[in-house]
Amino acid sequence: MARTDNDSWDLASSVGSTATMVAAQRALSNREGLIFDPYAEPLVRSVGLDFFVKALDGEINLNDVDPRFNVRRAAEGMAVRTRHFDTLFTDAIAAGVRQAVILAAGLDARAYRLAWPAGTTVYELDQPEVIAFKSDTLAQLGAEPAADRRAVAVDLRDDWPKALLDNGFDPTQPTAWIAEGLLIYLPPEAQDLLFDRIDELSAPGSRVATEHIPDISAFNDERAQEIAARFTQYGHNIEMSELIYQDERNDVIEYLTARGWDVTAQKVRDAYAANGFEFPEDGAIGFFADMSYLTAIKG
Repeated sequence: MARTDNDSWDLASSVGSTATMVAAQRALSNREGLIFDPYAEPLVRSVGLDFFVKALDGEINLNDVDPRFNVRRAAEGMAVRTRHFDTLFTDAIAAGVRQAVILAAGLDARAYRLAWPAGTTVYELDQPEVIAFKSDTLAQLGAEPAADRRAVAVDLRDDWPKALLDNGFDPTQPTAWIAEGLLIYLPPEAQDLLFDRIDELSAPGSRVATEHIPDISAFNDERAQEIAARFTQYGHNIEMSELIYQDERNDVIEYLTARGWDVTAQKVRDAYAANGFEFPEDGAIGFFADMSYLTAIKG
């Protein structure tokens, strides 16, 4: 279903289902020993979307969907992504930052699985149903956060800075922010507002990590449509082209640089190489060869 201005979702519908998709890939990466995320798989199973449960159970052969794709490639791709955002937090910790924000947190379990120093506060922002489901499920699993986790149930289209401040956020202290897999789901003007607000709330020394995809049309080209059609035979009904905003938008690197952030951009090919993996030029991930992983520090 196409996006609307006031749409909402849980982890089994619309944009929320993409968070479950990411967690399923993290579960595969965890199985392959490429990342540490023991919570991804039980969270995915608790959501109960049939396609992802079957994928974890080995009932779906990814080679049938794309002959150039397999479990290992899926695991490596998510490992590259996950390590990038993990590193933003671990580097921030090493620099003395003790305040972190996960925007559109979905099934992100970093508040539980990373080694946070004493005195660190981790804020998670997402739709109320998403926050409630993850909090309840992890509690049932007996999981305990490794930091002072503060779950903030707020839509990013609303006044989330106020919600953050109301939950104890201190804008005078440096903050580590991640906006992982988020920007394509925002209209161009909302992307600008997101970074304007991050900038306003960030003291010098703050850090942010995100991605930059210069050409979003790859989500809707002929190859993408062909692979999506193959997925539907297994009950996979996430139509990415209907969930993202493909309008022209500002370049994230230029936008942050103009606001005094020192931006480092790593092309996805280089990120693969840095992690010891071969970039799959011929597969689904090859659609995004121009994508970069960004880290920025506020001066």
